[in-house]
Formats: sequence, structure tokens, C-alpha cells
Amino acid sequence: MDLGIRGRKAIVCASSRGLGRGCAMSLAEAGCDVVVNGRDAKALAATAAEIRQRFGVEVTEIAADVSSAEGQKALLSACPAPDILVNNNGGPPPKPFGQIDRAAILAGVEQNMITPIELIRAVIDGMAERGFGRIVNITSLSVYQPIPGLDVSSGARAGLTAFLAGVARTVASRNVTINNILPGRFDTDRIRSTLKFSAEKAGISQEEQMKRIAGTVPAGRLGTAEEFGKACAFLCSAQAGYIVGQNLVLDGGFFNSAF
Repeated sequence: MDLGIRGRKAIVCASSRGLGRGCAMSLAEAGCDVVVNGRDAKALAATAAEIRQRFGVEVTEIAADVSSAEGQKALLSACPAPDILVNNNGGPPPKPFGQIDRAAILAGVEQNMITPIELIRAVIDGMAERGFGRIVNITSLSVYQPIPGLDVSSGARAGLTAFLAGVARTVASRNVTINNILPGRFDTDRIRSTLKFSAEKAGISQEEQMKRIAGTVPAGRLGTAEEFGKACAFLCSAQAGYIVGQNLVLDGGFFNSAF
């Protein structure tokens, strides 16, 4: 299926590895020039080189913390008029509620709520003027279903979801969409860090905890970054202009709900 976005320009935050990398790969496969980002310059360079080799699109590497003013400035300088913005950022590490202090809460809100809002504010008017824009925020299934230990991350991502729900409706008539993807259990570095936390709490090995977690998913496995990226690319497609302010749950059926 031709997604109708060949030649479009995309910024994909935190895309040197994991779900962000999957999104950058799929957008490049659809013909987009991409700005990739990460704090690990070596991992970022490897991702950029693979995208160039496989898809022949223009790739710009920005090694920076997307939550910093300098990092955001670098991203927007590299691509001042993006057609697509994929917001992604690492979340706070798992921590028991009793150990969470004010500084940790503020840092989590900055990473997972304020940062994407700042980037959206910087690009949304230009998208509306040009008559095309696709914004996808990678949040978490924990927006719907709490995950003990990820309270700060869950709260910040839920706040982002509520904040943008109204904003999405104000730009839809200009062919600019804002949607969220809520990943469940994917095989990424992030879930492996939570696995360590939960395995220690249960008194078992990380390998055993991985098997337990995969067994709780109706699909019988963890998700892959590649299939996540394909879903993101569709939400960024020309055909997705009527999908507005939605939360797409990608979890292999883990969230048990009829609606």
C-alpha cells in the first residue's frame, strides 16, 4: 500500500533504538526523509546508516536530549518545516511510590508531557498553513491500565493525552492530525528495565519473568518494534486524515476491554 507520504519530511524523536527506531524505519520505507535523534551517538549513527542503505532517503542525525532546549533547537534547525512529528522519549525508571520525590515527578512531567507539547507548538502552525501534518505521540498502555512502579510516567503521559485531545480537534480541518499510540508489551530496552524491577520484586530471574509476561499476552508473545513502526507510518499516511485525537492500543490483546 502506498501511504502517499513519499518525499515528506519527518522528525522522529528518540529513534536510535526501540519503538522510535521502528517508526523511523517505516517512515523511511514509505519514502520520507527523516531526522533521527538519540543521546547515544554511536547507536544513532548505526540506525542512520542502516536507513540510508536500505531506503535511500535523506537522513539527518541529531545526537541530543530532546527534552533540552538545545536538543529541540537542533531538531527544528535540521527540519524547520516538518510534515510529520513523532514524539517519543524515555520515561522515568521504575520506582516504588514511597521513593518518588518532587524532583522525580517534575522530571517525568518534563520528559513525557511538556517536551512533546513544546515540539508540537513549534510545528503545528506551519503544518496547518501548508495543509498537511501528522503528529503521533508514543505514550503507553499505562494511560489506560496502571503499571505499579511507573506512576510518574503514567501520570505524565495521561496528562499529555488529555491536554492534546482538544488541540487535535482545532487543526483537523486543516488536514493536521494528532493521535497517540499506546504500546503494551514490546521487546525493547524499556521493558527489559521494568522486567528487572518486577523480577527482583518476584524473586525470580529476568528470563523467567520474560516468559511470564509473554504468557499474559493473548497473542502469546511480545510485540516488535517493526510492527509498531508500521502502525505509526499508517497514522502518518495521506489516508489517515480522518483519524483525529485517537488512542491506538497496540498490545496483542493484553488490555481486556470490549470498548
